[in-house]
Amino acid sequence: MKQFETDRLILRDIHLEDADVVEEFASDYQLAKTTLNIPHPYPKGSAKEFLANCIKVQKEGKLKVLAVTLKPTNEFIGMVNISIHKKFLRGELAYWIGKPFWGNGYATEAAKEMVRIGFDELMLNRVFAQSFTMNPGSYRIMEKIGLQHEGLLQEHVSRDGEFYDITVYGITEKHYR
Repeated sequence: MKQFETDRLILRDIHLEDADVVEEFASDYQLAKTTLNIPHPYPKGSAKEFLANCIKVQKEGKLKVLAVTLKPTNEFIGMVNISIHKKFLRGELAYWIGKPFWGNGYATEAAKEMVRIGFDELMLNRVFAQSFTMNPGSYRIMEKIGLQHEGLLQEHVSRDGEFYDITVYGITEKHYR
């Protein structure tokens, strides 16, 4: 499969061999609490199953998922993906970077490239992203890469028995160009 490069990153296919580092990063509560789908505590040994499922769903054309690695070492630092809704030609952008690499702009760089992939490679009409309102770092990334704020979904999701507001950002292909 194809890999994509930015100034400092290589975005490549995920592999089952990435499981140990995925589990290490996902086990950090500071990372898990910023996402809806990373459980805490992270179940020991479950990263392989998670990656296998990502690979399967990607083969079905419902997901584009890439490992985020550093140049020139190819050190795995996170993941970026677009969940594809074929009927409406739209995709939901999501990303995470391991805590040791926070604050370096890597998530912004990876997310920006994934938006480009969404339009240029996947031929989507719209890319959108969602974030907990309590996670300004994530929605600032959305703003930096050109997504526009579209609204607030009050108490839209629950995690650990508590409801949270979600902020939504998006961009269409014609506004991307």
